[in-house]
Amino acid sequence: MAYNWGRRIKTEAGSIMDYISIIGAKEGNLKNISVDLPRSKWIVLTGVSGSGKTTLAIDVLYQECQRQYLEAIGYQGIRKPDIEAIRNVSPAIQIKQPVSNKNPRSTVGTVTDIYTDLRMLFEKLSTRSCPNCGKVIDSADCREETERSADDFKVFQYCPHCAHRMEKLTRSHFSYNTREGACATCQGLGEVLTVVEEKVLDEKLSLEEGAVAFWEGRYRDYQLEALVAACDHYGIPLKSNTPVKDFTPAQRVLLLEGTESEAVRRLFPAVPEPRTLAEGKFEGVLPNLWRRMADKKGNSKLQENYFESARCPECHGERLNKLSRSVTVKGTRLPELSGKALIGLTDWVSSLEARLQHNERLLAGVYVTDLKTKLKRILKLGLGYLSLDRQTMTLSGGEGQRLRLAAVLDSDLTGVIYILDEPTISLHPQDTEGLLTILRSLRDKGNTLLVIEHDTAVMAAANYLIDIGPGAGKYGGEIIGSGTLEQLKKQSRSVTGAYLNRKAAPRTLFRKGSGDFIEVKRADKHNLKHISVRFPSGCLICVTGISGSGKSTLVFDVLAKGDTAGSIKTNQVNGTKSFDRIVVVEQAPLTRMKRSNVATYSAAYTEIRKIFGRQPTAIEKGLTANHFSFNAKGGRCDHCEGLGVITTNLLFFEDQEVPCPVCSGKRFKDEVLSVTYRGHSINAVLGLSVEEGAELFADSPKISTILRLLKDVGLGYLELGQTTTTLSGGEAQRLKLATELLENKGKKNLYLIDEPTIGLHPLDVEKFLALLERMVDSGSTVVIVEHNPQVIAEADWIIDLGPGGGDAGGRVIAEGTPADIRNDVDSVTGKFI
Repeated sequence: MAYNWGRRIKTEAGSIMDYISIIGAKEGNLKNISVDLPRSKWIVLTGVSGSGKTTLAIDVLYQECQRQYLEAIGYQGIRKPDIEAIRNVSPAIQIKQPVSNKNPRSTVGTVTDIYTDLRMLFEKLSTRSCPNCGKVIDSADCREETERSADDFKVFQYCPHCAHRMEKLTRSHFSYNTREGACATCQGLGEVLTVVEEKVLDEKLSLEEGAVAFWEGRYRDYQLEALVAACDHYGIPLKSNTPVKDFTPAQRVLLLEGTESEAVRRLFPAVPEPRTLAEGKFEGVLPNLWRRMADKKGNSKLQENYFESARCPECHGERLNKLSRSVTVKGTRLPELSGKALIGLTDWVSSLEARLQHNERLLAGVYVTDLKTKLKRILKLGLGYLSLDRQTMTLSGGEGQRLRLAAVLDSDLTGVIYILDEPTISLHPQDTEGLLTILRSLRDKGNTLLVIEHDTAVMAAANYLIDIGPGAGKYGGEIIGSGTLEQLKKQSRSVTGAYLNRKAAPRTLFRKGSGDFIEVKRADKHNLKHISVRFPSGCLICVTGISGSGKSTLVFDVLAKGDTAGSIKTNQVNGTKSFDRIVVVEQAPLTRMKRSNVATYSAAYTEIRKIFGRQPTAIEKGLTANHFSFNAKGGRCDHCEGLGVITTNLLFFEDQEVPCPVCSGKRFKDEVLSVTYRGHSINAVLGLSVEEGAELFADSPKISTILRLLKDVGLGYLELGQTTTTLSGGEAQRLKLATELLENKGKKNLYLIDEPTIGLHPLDVEKFLALLERMVDSGSTVVIVEHNPQVIAEADWIIDLGPGGGDAGGRVIAEGTPADIRNDVDSVTGKFI
């Protein structure tokens, strides 16, 4: 909707402004647009991927709201977006797409701060035995004193019965992430790693044949030579080509434990330990593995291939040390509360509140109130089945998204602009209704909601829609429709309206597959209930179900591990050995490096630099391909080191990036920029979209192959120089998938993909589905964890999990083609396809 200067905004006494007016927006690909956003309404921005939705909502409106707010309180320095003006703005809150968190110390309790409140309760109200007289003492009744040490303060308390002085248990003693509170055996993780010998050692083989899995090539020869010398040193010579199963007990201990182990010392008490390799010093297979794990700080394939986690034998998974886990509040220990479902914790908090004495209420009442508020928010979004000690890395995408929304959305703020970037990400259509209830409540408090979204349920619930397009990149950036969902359908320019008017017939023909199956038996990871299920090879398979039903666990924690050994009793997998590779494409950042961009990640930039290095001007100036790299000294700007921007730290606000004052954002030195290819400098090339780059380099087979594939997976609108850290989860995933396809062309692979349609408009989903179909037709098998009904309806086979989330899920409730699932009364998903 074009801005109408003739319309007057109400300003009578006692009323509020009716519209937020954006005037002359030219940021990014926006084509000097002006638009009025109705205040105190729920507005959806939609349009094809790359059309300019995020630019308008975040780079223009949110940026300007932040800038004006900071200037009002005396801060300067935030860049004004490329606009004429924005009228009638308010403070804005941005809710971004969720970011994957793989930290094993991050739990539901820590990310929601509920565990912090509980730690404070235990500091104020804990009960324990006096170490001197043995009588029960309450923290609330103890006299305290604070003593300053060399580098800290310590709090002490006195037993009210015998006046014994002891260190007070503070909030730090109830944290498993501190030295004072953590179990010393597992360092507060609740689990310890153990080596799975069956994965390390194939006893049927000799060492020469590869019995030790990670001894390869010359390294195997080196280790074998050292072991032979060690056996000779201890008088137990080892014959060549002896299967490990035929080793003597002493030879086996020496192989596994090494010459410095206590086990070998006990076996040979009279034999001195060898001091050099020549004498027979041998590290041992297991110590070698542990050392390599330590060198890699646990972050390596070693853990996945050769180790497994087991419950800590000291704390039994409770994470805290003996004293911290033994104290109680009203008869309940902290680890017991951490293990409770949140709905059970809510009951405990209510019971506690009713039993608090006056002095206890003064000490801890604020924490009880905060707990009740936080728990109420989370329960409203249907997550009452989660426990505080649940690691966030084990949560489904939908669970993580709802946890984040619960913490932000259930607020009593009014007059605020909330900008939400695809809040339905990872939510099953059934879960979306709970989110819509929260959004309605937020709007009804007098807030303005601006939601970037493609979900038709969200569009139908909103007051107002703005369709941006008609295409992506330079073909977008215009307002092509506005109004309610029904009004949008009647507007001829609206791409979204035209799509919604289409009535596609449901698919009736489905692939039968190759006849082979991948089988999963007795899967019991996380909430899976010992399920057995078959995945037909040569098909496009969707694993569906509401958030938390076990989809990601089944696909990425069980199936992705590949075929299991016969000795494994649960989580068995068979049938993956017929594939060349298992390719896992999850929702995770590609890299944390700002220097990685679309061109470099896809390997197109290597070829682009070569082309620039061959230009006559470059040869004349003595420039090579390396001078066109912004990751190497020589041709790049020395001030910004080729990034084109410098970062300004704004203390309590998000860091801001501004163009480099030396190169003006052009990344390179002038002599490098003087070299052009078909009229484009190297910096100009980085500013092209993938689609434009494919046209420019159409004569280069390597570059055009890469860029055409990126276009096919729906990424044609991305700039070649766009940093990968700025990509959405869905964009990053599709970029990774494209590079995998380039590297594995012609191979028969098993692809396991986590919600690849995140961030895609329905029209873009159609293009992406065509690519998936091509992958399956070429001989690969594709398994997708997905909530998008458009994708699910196009699958050959569906495995529907449920019926609920958490403990209420983990079962296979329906299997079959989309036609079968639609008619299955047990399927939650069938109602939506």
